[in-house]
Amino acid sequence: MFDHRAEAKKLVAQMTLEEKVSQMLHTAPAIERLGIPSYNWWNEALHGVARAGVATMFPQAIGLAATFDPELVYEIATVISDEARAKYHAYQEEGDHDIFKGLTFWSPNINIFRDPRWGRGHETYGEDPYLTARTGVAFIKGLQGPDRDALKVAACAKHFAVHSGPEGLRHEFNAAAGDYDLWNTYLPAFEAAVTEAGVEIVMGAYNRTNGEPCCGSKTLLLDILRGKWEFDGHVTSDCWAVKDFHEHHKVTATPVESVALAVRNGCDLNCGNLFGYCVAAVREGLLTEEEIDRAVTNLMVTRMRLGLLGAPENKAYTSIPYDVVDCEEHRAFNLDAARKSLVLLKNNGALPLKAGGMKRIAVVGPNADSRIALEGNYQGVASDHITVLQGVRALAEEQGIRTLFAEGCPIHKVNDSGLSQFPDDRQAEALIVTKRADAVILVLGLDRDLEGEEGDTGNQFASGDKLGLVLPGHQQQMAEKVIETAKGKGIPVIAAILSGSALDLRWADENADAVIQAFYPGSQGGRAVAELIFGRFSPVGRLPLTFYRSDADLPDFCDYSMQNRTYRYFKGEALYPFGFGLGFEPFELSGASYEDGAVKVSVKNAGKARAAETVQVYIEIEGEKENRSLCGLKKVELDAGMSANVTIPIPSEAFMRYDGEGDMRLCYGKKALYVGFCQPDPRSILLKGHTPVRLEVQG
Repeated sequence: MFDHRAEAKKLVAQMTLEEKVSQMLHTAPAIERLGIPSYNWWNEALHGVARAGVATMFPQAIGLAATFDPELVYEIATVISDEARAKYHAYQEEGDHDIFKGLTFWSPNINIFRDPRWGRGHETYGEDPYLTARTGVAFIKGLQGPDRDALKVAACAKHFAVHSGPEGLRHEFNAAAGDYDLWNTYLPAFEAAVTEAGVEIVMGAYNRTNGEPCCGSKTLLLDILRGKWEFDGHVTSDCWAVKDFHEHHKVTATPVESVALAVRNGCDLNCGNLFGYCVAAVREGLLTEEEIDRAVTNLMVTRMRLGLLGAPENKAYTSIPYDVVDCEEHRAFNLDAARKSLVLLKNNGALPLKAGGMKRIAVVGPNADSRIALEGNYQGVASDHITVLQGVRALAEEQGIRTLFAEGCPIHKVNDSGLSQFPDDRQAEALIVTKRADAVILVLGLDRDLEGEEGDTGNQFASGDKLGLVLPGHQQQMAEKVIETAKGKGIPVIAAILSGSALDLRWADENADAVIQAFYPGSQGGRAVAELIFGRFSPVGRLPLTFYRSDADLPDFCDYSMQNRTYRYFKGEALYPFGFGLGFEPFELSGASYEDGAVKVSVKNAGKARAAETVQVYIEIEGEKENRSLCGLKKVELDAGMSANVTIPIPSEAFMRYDGEGDMRLCYGKKALYVGFCQPDPRSILLKGHTPVRLEVQG
């Protein structure tokens, strides 16, 4: 049997110090005398193979979370890793070892989306530790395959840890988190990634956590990750994060001191070039060569687990043909994933749209025909995009309905043309098409140029973050005039919001006939939105984050305490709560019980068409800090009139909390489980028209 670590140690023992250090950079050069080819460690696969040409582009990560379906996410990640392997081997045949073309993928992002202003929140799986952990574990397993010693690709859990903005301060910011929040909110998804999914890579964050720079934190990398969780993969820095130690965090004085701190505390790979100073660090006595050996051995083990450097190849992976990339089967699956990611937030009966007798539909808004609003960031190149306009037009034409289009306004500017003499130069066109239509679809929101990573967006005024929750530019002003005009005609208005984060949608909730949260639904997303509007399927997406009423509900962005944040701790009333989403078909729940560590319940589709619903289980413990916490979920799809008996295992950890040392303790307060199709709070019950069943739990 091939012993990866023993073989890696033998290989490292043959390297000079300079050769070892060269392998600790993300641009690792070849060592020809040892038969080691060059390798670039940096690759991305957040929702498809990214930045390496054509690939299937699934909904953005926040949209995957909105499916509330880890099994689906596993299948999506399996498709991504199939395409990743196919592309890797094809590039190898061409001798192309460049960036974004390896097998080490720096995905998923399992940070907690604690504040809707954070620009990178759409890369995450939302605000809940349980949903993030379940979705993250599924994604990692789908990428890596079932055998840790024969990896399909290597996944990466990032950014470790306590990292969620502000983007503009990330290179110098200290995220101060108390023990309770650290262990019960920020770390559980990472623990699951390591101990359950066997993730191969962990990436440190830019910021400091409780005073220590994350990419050189003894507490995070040695005490917790390597010690408590027994992680045996490799750790990479975020890109150029190590130079922040001396340039911004001021915890070291020189580059040599910075690399010594990082490597000594368990960072093996440097995204960047600063680890070149490791040679000097050894010669100056700040690092030992044994510490260098440890890091390089970890890196060689990963390459061997991937079937490289003389390790056994997995023929099932090396034989995946290039034909799978962006194939018709994957496109169809992508469309299905997009359908399941859409969340219907309001419907006064306008949906499904009653097309009979309609002659014209107006599609209005800056995101109506936007490709980048389909994709989100960390994207690849989809060979086919279907925008909302294109999707609606295709389905409307099938029914003999003409589609009218108007941009209405730019996504964040006042005017489309710099030569315009008056503001809102596209608004009149929106009113023109509204007056001539029998229904209006408003397509508004954000895109990756407005919310995203510092340096990657055009939003330099906030480094990729949002300054608040209102729609940017004059979108709301334009939408209000369109709705006023439509109401004067007595025609329905459907608002479709493409954004990666929560917005202030009070105006839409009060005035639109239906509201759809589409997130960034992937390259086929416009077709999915159109199909929902025309009733081709019953929506099943659920919110993975809280939609607050306004900025006034938010604590200070820089405050990392979880007090009054997310549904678990928020004391106010949400506009649209976590876990909420509507469908077209009614479901019923009966016979709920808790026995032998599982919830058992009967679910019935009481509607007239096949549809799906998500059974959600929340735990409430008297005397604990949380309002309630999600602890179980199950997607149930049924034909009309059919029932199914569902069993949902409830982990024992649901009845426990972490103490300050990261050990689980049993909670002694009275415990109750709520089983239903939403949270048990009054707002969810009102919006959903459904009251979850309360089950008392003894012990």
